[in-house]
Amino acid sequence: MIDYTGFRNFVHQSRVAESLVAGCGAARRFPGHVLHGHRSPGEQAQSYYNPSVPISRRSLLASAALALQGPSKPRKIVVTGGHPGDPECGCAGTIARYTSLGHDVALLYLNRGEGFCGAASLHRCAAIRTAEAQRACQILKARAVFADQVDGRAIVDARHYASFASILTAEEPDVVFTQWPIDRHRDHRAISMLTLDAWWKSGRSYAFYYYEVAEDTSMFSPAEYVDISPVESVRHAACYAHVSQKPDLWYPKQVEITRRRGAESGFAQAEGFLRHPESQRGLLP
Repeated sequence: MIDYTGFRNFVHQSRVAESLVAGCGAARRFPGHVLHGHRSPGEQAQSYYNPSVPISRRSLLASAALALQGPSKPRKIVVTGGHPGDPECGCAGTIARYTSLGHDVALLYLNRGEGFCGAASLHRCAAIRTAEAQRACQILKARAVFADQVDGRAIVDARHYASFASILTAEEPDVVFTQWPIDRHRDHRAISMLTLDAWWKSGRSYAFYYYEVAEDTSMFSPAEYVDISPVESVRHAACYAHVSQKPDLWYPKQVEITRRRGAESGFAQAEGFLRHPESQRGLLP
């Protein structure tokens, strides 16, 4: 006897998707994609990073059908950051959401935080901050990966572009997040450029997103959001694993940001992201 259950589900999803398309009427142009249908203030302005995107009936139907499908296969996610603690500061909630869904997440740090570890002597900083990063990753159910640079001495040249790209490529990511390039810290700007170059060299083979961190990021206007309200306690624990970085000084400022992003998107707290305009759309949790 033939089981038609899967076929019936497909037909049902297609009909629902058709109704979604029909509801759009003749509209063919939409501002940059917004997760869960929430539009950020920055999307009102036309810019390089928030362009109007022509969407055909066929592509919209395909996207709607995809959204109606069941759980996706596990993906590989990489979050790059200038130091141990940067990915956690900007993306810990999203990372926790990913890993709770069974996705594989790696936090790729540019260095081991050799430049500062509180009152401890500098020669101990690499060991201290490596241990803190590994503890944070354990809390997030993620993996820690370290590049070969030194805190405060980031180098962006042909050799280091190639070295970093080899590390990132080895992860075979489906989605990559990195720091926004307009930033007060040189290491943050360096990781952004190194990650961007690796993505271009890969032929833009994975989705590419930017994130923000408290105090250092400037001129950032997200277009997509992830609701992190259910995982706030996990985010807090991961950030506070970086004891040497005195999280009481910066974590509350990051919470101010995520509350503001939540207000923009309709959640209690949210992390905001900006997809590179040449990037494919990635699966956000």
